[in-house]
Amino acid sequence: MKNTNFNNYYTSKTKDFILYQGDALKVLKEIKKESVDMIFADPPYFLSNGGITCKSGKMVKVNKGNWDKKVTLDKIHEFNKIWIYECKKILKPNGTIFISGTYHNIYSLGFLLQEMNFKILNEISWFKVNPPPNLSCRYFTHSTENIIWAKKNINAKHYFNYKLMKNIGDPNPGKQMLSLWRIKPPKKEEKKFGKHPTQKPIELLERIILASTKKGATILDPFSGSGTTGVASIKNGRKYIGIENSKKYLNISIKRVKISYGR
Repeated sequence: MKNTNFNNYYTSKTKDFILYQGDALKVLKEIKKESVDMIFADPPYFLSNGGITCKSGKMVKVNKGNWDKKVTLDKIHEFNKIWIYECKKILKPNGTIFISGTYHNIYSLGFLLQEMNFKILNEISWFKVNPPPNLSCRYFTHSTENIIWAKKNINAKHYFNYKLMKNIGDPNPGKQMLSLWRIKPPKKEEKKFGKHPTQKPIELLERIILASTKKGATILDPFSGSGTTGVASIKNGRKYIGIENSKKYLNISIKRVKISYGR
């Protein structure tokens, strides 16, 4: 990274786990071009608008933080356009990107990927086992999140560990893995150092990483949160770069890899 005002918040002694503190839209501009093998992004869904949901059997407001406050559709689309554009520049020629979302933002994200000449490989549906109930009882219970997997362009030769994914199988080992993934929410032990309101399970990120990268690959998460992508990367012999604004979540990320993996 060039000399900037951005904070290199943490670098492991082995230099395979790096965290930057700052606005993703600005930090991404400073990452070296064509230096990253895979990007996993879980951008804001912009849902913190006073709505309600069910958590542990109780009605609670959907207020995840200022970063998730709802703005106009035009501003949300422009925000997505900027960070995806910057991500494309830093992906290696044969690199790929996974983007997680719900119906609130996934259509904007998918349209932008196609507009920027990415080649969409899959739309994966993460089936959340035991989702929270629908309190209004006026429509179906939301039980999935979508993950778009795309390569940099139509000519890119992306990596896919077909054999491993077939051996794991979902739902049946020995058969081709489906694009419907049955994975439970994060386990209690994954939150022992603190939790993030949109935290993803390690199992989900491990599957993504093992499917799309080789050992030693560099993985980047522009919305790092509490560092699940980083934990899954280090656990499986990959290098990691995370970008996050909040010191609270950066510190949780550090504890997760420092205490558990000596980084």
